[in-house]
Amino acid sequence: MKTIFITGTDTDVGKTFIGTRLTEKLLKSGLTLSVRKPIESGCQRQGTTLVPADASDYVSIYNVSSTDNCSLDDVCRYRYEPAISPQRAITLADETVSVEQLLAASQGKAADDVLLVEGAGGFYSPLCSDGLNADLAEAMQAQVILVVRDRLGCINQALLSLAAIESRGLECFAVVVNQIPSAADEDIAMDNLADLRARLKQPVLPYNANESTNTLDKLLNLIRL
Repeated sequence: MKTIFITGTDTDVGKTFIGTRLTEKLLKSGLTLSVRKPIESGCQRQGTTLVPADASDYVSIYNVSSTDNCSLDDVCRYRYEPAISPQRAITLADETVSVEQLLAASQGKAADDVLLVEGAGGFYSPLCSDGLNADLAEAMQAQVILVVRDRLGCINQALLSLAAIESRGLECFAVVVNQIPSAADEDIAMDNLADLRARLKQPVLPYNANESTNTLDKLLNLIRL
């Protein structure tokens, strides 16, 4: 089984947007797959139930794209209402959730070809009572996909994130530059894709209206290696 951890340079950079589309691609290619978002904050309360939006997106795309079904409980075991870091939400709930517990909640099926796990926030964002996203990724010995939002400042964030990933002894096998919405809305003079490609040894892949299929194909090929 290949274990993949999806992280980002920050929150709201498009991890779930990219991750759900990659999930669909993997399933339609015939690979067996489990998806996990083991902890999520900012959940919506519906009666006595907390509904995690990101994990719900994974469940929806999985159940449409696969002959199997997964449940919200399978994908996301720990859910919190405040839209803050999971670690702070855990503290406010007067609870304790450990990296070990998140590791257990992230396990897939023995027959899986791929286990896809999405973190929360950036690689060094607090994830639980005793650890960061980095600690869970390291405990899983996962290969990492880094999602970068194409905006001013993202080169610095990407380089720092990659240095952090490498410091944990992990491989980042692809950097995805999320260009939806278009960076042209911010500064048409920027070319963060080219600048990152000039500085990185990893494949740097654009995700935009024209390149989405090509990028997903390349990610599929990298995962199959």
